[in-house]
Amino acid sequence: MPQPYALLRAGFPYLKTVGVKNVIDDPLDVAFGGDGRVYVLGAAPIRITNIDHEDLGTIGQRVSSVEYGSNGDVISVDEGGLFMPVQVVLDGEDNLYVTDEACHMVSIFSKGGDFLDRWGEYGTEDGQLNRPSGLAFDADENIYVVDTMNHRVQQFTKDGRYLNSWGSFGTGEGEFNMPWGVAIDDDGDVYVSDWRNDRVQKFTPDGEFIFEFGSTGTGRGEFVRPAGLTVDHDFDIYVCDWGNNRIQLFTPEGRYVQQFTGDATLSEPAIAAMRTRLRTVRLRTMADLETEKMFRGPRSVRVDENALMWVPDFESYRLQVYRKEAFHLEPHQLAPPLKAPSLQPN
Repeated sequence: MPQPYALLRAGFPYLKTVGVKNVIDDPLDVAFGGDGRVYVLGAAPIRITNIDHEDLGTIGQRVSSVEYGSNGDVISVDEGGLFMPVQVVLDGEDNLYVTDEACHMVSIFSKGGDFLDRWGEYGTEDGQLNRPSGLAFDADENIYVVDTMNHRVQQFTKDGRYLNSWGSFGTGEGEFNMPWGVAIDDDGDVYVSDWRNDRVQKFTPDGEFIFEFGSTGTGRGEFVRPAGLTVDHDFDIYVCDWGNNRIQLFTPEGRYVQQFTGDATLSEPAIAAMRTRLRTVRLRTMADLETEKMFRGPRSVRVDENALMWVPDFESYRLQVYRKEAFHLEPHQLAPPLKAPSLQPN
């Protein structure tokens, strides 16, 4: 899909909260499948739900320990087990690919829940991994993996054959300090959240540096440990600003647009559960609810095909969902660029 010339941004309102504790626990990331399915990656097995809160089952299993060899490689982990999962993406057949940073692996499951395969091994050589985190598919279904502790991005075929890599430790262009998230736009360009450098870098598909934005801080366009990120079909860039408990939205050029800090209401299942707990209801009637709506430790942000932004609210056992309202503009539909723009209310 081509990048629009400009957008008329009408708003980005909060839509609803999905999930409740003991159904969605410690949500880290989400991925979207067919039939409206939402796969929620958490500390427990992957939970399958949808916008209507339906419980559609689980995939994978949580393991309590992993056996390591003397060189740090994993000797043994249960088949289909996830120890410290980080992110999940789907291929064209709705198979799920999950990074496990403690196992230095990518695990693969079918949409029906069957364990299919895993690949990856600990190390610093091409194709080896050390604490992988973010991952994303390109148009050819090759997969980009953020190799966090090796301070690089690696590209593989979907069955784990090494293709390419770039990056090294540092603060310069194309260098990283514990990168975390990765996203690919409709042109194939690659965006990486540079976690300890508090910035986002953009690259060509082959790893050639294009530009960067962000710096350390709490102000607009600044970051404290940016984690997951995504790019929608309008080429807008969404960055999970983990240390600031917010999501920030940027234009394709990296210009700050707005932030989201959380607007949660109780989900329908949460209301039903709370009404059976009289003490909890009493406490809520006495509480200051201002902070209850806000994000707590989000690790990821995703946008689905319906322009809904989903934020896994990690410490609150829920997903907050927002709806983008924006309209494509052609050059004749707005004035030429202004040298000193200032938006005034009409």
